[in-house]
Amino acid sequence: MNTTPLRLVGFTMNHALLRHLGPIVFGCALAACTQPDSSPTAPTGADAHPTPTAEIPTLLVQAAADHPNLTLSARVTYAEDGFSRISSPLEGPVLDVRVKLGQTVKAGDILMVIDAADIAKAYAAYVEEISELGLAERNYELTKDLYDAQAMSRKDLEHAENDLNRERAEFKQAKERLLSLRVPAEELSKPLDQQQITSRFALRSPLTGTVVERNVTPGQMVGPDTASPLFTVADLRRLQVIADVYERDLSGIRVGSIADMTVEAYPGLTFPAAIAVIGDVVDPATRTIKIRASVSNDSGRLKPEMFARLMLAGRGGGPTFMIPRQAVVERSGKQWVIVRHDQDRYEERAVVIEGVVGSQVTVLEGLSAGERIVLTPSQIKRLTATGASTEGA
Repeated sequence: MNTTPLRLVGFTMNHALLRHLGPIVFGCALAACTQPDSSPTAPTGADAHPTPTAEIPTLLVQAAADHPNLTLSARVTYAEDGFSRISSPLEGPVLDVRVKLGQTVKAGDILMVIDAADIAKAYAAYVEEISELGLAERNYELTKDLYDAQAMSRKDLEHAENDLNRERAEFKQAKERLLSLRVPAEELSKPLDQQQITSRFALRSPLTGTVVERNVTPGQMVGPDTASPLFTVADLRRLQVIADVYERDLSGIRVGSIADMTVEAYPGLTFPAAIAVIGDVVDPATRTIKIRASVSNDSGRLKPEMFARLMLAGRGGGPTFMIPRQAVVERSGKQWVIVRHDQDRYEERAVVIEGVVGSQVTVLEGLSAGERIVLTPSQIKRLTATGASTEGA
């Protein structure tokens, strides 16, 4: 009589156990089916000690997005060697101003004339030294003749020679003084009675260009210590534009690159500008580097101090690739990556890198989309020893 209840209980207990153990048993069976066979296989041939591919992380190379155009705020200015701020090296009243604002001048043209008392004083000293030098030369010749005739002592001859050397030095000093006052050397080389040297000093333009600044009038006293330049002459046919570039944008800029420049005065009109100078110093306050681009201004439309925009096109060319910096190996002044081929074949390949952005580098040459590179080249330093073939090493 007790048998039936026991079976029922037993039956009930069996179903309960199955209900709880069923998922566990199914999970174990599934794990057993999906677990890879860990039994070792006999190594053969070159793959006697292969490097496990799964342990070497790789990256699929994909083309980077096109570089966007870079637009910079800029300012038009004079070319560095195309303008001159001119002051008078001499002191004196202005007798005549020969040029007007906006006038075109050539190199050597007279800008103004001043009455320089320093020239008159220096020339008087020069004429006096000519006389003194002539006297010393005649005295030396006479003393030498008398010494040769044993009518003068050796001491007298040496004294006359010393006087001659002193007068020669003083004459040279007087001549150099006139030359420093811009008296023409060819005028001083003439005989004294043919020299035409006056106190009038002509201030001349050092270059061909346009008078863009004039701060002098007749009768004004001028001199080397004048606070502002008297004239500014600039070549307006060639100008430059200055812009500030952030560090992150500097890698795409090269001397000689062509940019498009625009100004508000001429909407829709672009002026080609060639990058001429890339600064060597970063401004610590703005973290920018100054660049200069040369622009032709034969039309005369551009004016110094105009605000402008400088647009540098995306770096273009072939496709570029962004890869982690850690995947690049530096050796012998070149950069290398390790490309993985099928069947555990590896190739060490030289690449051309443009710049570093954080932990990424831009590769310009050496890779193609779809290739795989090793992320940690240090893991396969001994690929040959472990059996995987390495090409191009």
